[in-house]
Amino acid sequence: MAGKTAFIFPGQGSQHIGMAKDLFDALPDAKAKFAIANDILGFDLAHLCFEGPEEELKQTNVTQPAIFVHSCIVLEHVLAGGKKADMVAGHSLGEYTALVAAGVLSFEDALQLVKVRGDAMQGAGLDKPGTMAAVIGLESDAVDEICRIASSAGIVQAANYNSPGQIVISGDHAGIKKAIEVAQEKGARKAMELVVGGAFHSPLMEGARQKLKLALDKTTFQDARVPIYQNATATAETDAEAIKNNLDLQLTNPVRWIECVEGMITGGASEMYELGPSKVLTGLVRRIDRSVTPTPLGTLDQLSS
Repeated sequence: MAGKTAFIFPGQGSQHIGMAKDLFDALPDAKAKFAIANDILGFDLAHLCFEGPEEELKQTNVTQPAIFVHSCIVLEHVLAGGKKADMVAGHSLGEYTALVAAGVLSFEDALQLVKVRGDAMQGAGLDKPGTMAAVIGLESDAVDEICRIASSAGIVQAANYNSPGQIVISGDHAGIKKAIEVAQEKGARKAMELVVGGAFHSPLMEGARQKLKLALDKTTFQDARVPIYQNATATAETDAEAIKNNLDLQLTNPVRWIECVEGMITGGASEMYELGPSKVLTGLVRRIDRSVTPTPLGTLDQLSS
């Protein structure tokens, strides 16, 4: 079972001004991907990635395609260099890049879905205002109990099981405020609201889920060439319909990242590569299981070394 390679792909929060500029300048494939992206999205994604402004790059409908395109450029370069994955996973948005890596979707079809997803999530954040908070220093079961208690004040649930002791919760403002108070009473090292555009991975995203489902239903999915560990279930899937169904669940259900990583390691992953603009997942994986230290691949220097 040992000696397998996993590719992992980051989600929202990995963006930064200047992302992919070195790749764009050096790689013809990067220029081609940005040209396709600009055409599909209807705005100059390359300019926003390279120059900002930061406030615009941080908008959900810009951030999501930016990270997706960056990760896909890296993926293509890594595959061209002969490195192959035996399994893949992505954190939230990153699951769409994982689908491209597994041959489930083409770059273009996946980007069309990412566009719908980003627009729908941004719209849902305005229609049903909510927020998210990080709870540091408590385990998953304790955070689930905090959410259950705080549900008396409003909507709140776990959104991202990121690593042991780092859980993100999501809900309406009243529910999150109450959950932060309860978390502090229960001994959390830190419980703080995050600056986000909505209550992602919560029931407040139901409107976005319905819009995305319409797009998913019109999109042809292929069976995966390698197993993909999906956020909503933390199970390895290769069947096209199961993958599509799990993707539909993703927007209103928690990202089960701890279980995804544990599943990949149990499945034999001894090497992991984080393909994207930052090292967020590398840090999370190290906190989940120190037997594996992912290698970040996102800059020209990292790809050349």
